[in-house]
Amino acid sequence: MPTLKPLRKLAADANVILSAVAGKAALRVFLKEDIGFVTTQFNIDEVREYLHIVAEQYSLSEEVLESQLKLLPLKIYPRHFYEDFIPRAAKRLSGKDEDDAELLALAMKLHVPVWSNDNAFKHADIEMYTTAKLLKILTA
Repeated sequence: MPTLKPLRKLAADANVILSAVAGKAALRVFLKEDIGFVTTQFNIDEVREYLHIVAEQYSLSEEVLESQLKLLPLKIYPRHFYEDFIPRAAKRLSGKDEDDAELLALAMKLHVPVWSNDNAFKHADIEMYTTAKLLKILTA
């Protein structure tokens, strides 16, 4: 049986960040102290755009969700850090959700896997994990 290399860093997509701020399954992954989590300012802006929807869906206040977001162990990168990778990332996602190009560009620049529950990354030629897959690996 092949040995999996340990996960040291993951590029977190907006959907897993939203799940975590709502206290859902993704939060358990964020609590793993031996993994570094990175994302883009674009993804954080996207999360903030949807906080009111998540607040309504789970009967939580937006303020509580915003506080949870600030507590997540996320290193947030500005666009200029990875923008040279955006054209290649966009090409890999051609025909898929182009909003995902920024996170893919960051993951490519840092040589780290993407953590997302979005199928757009499945054919982007990058290592990718869903929350369910990560929980299975991390609790094994």
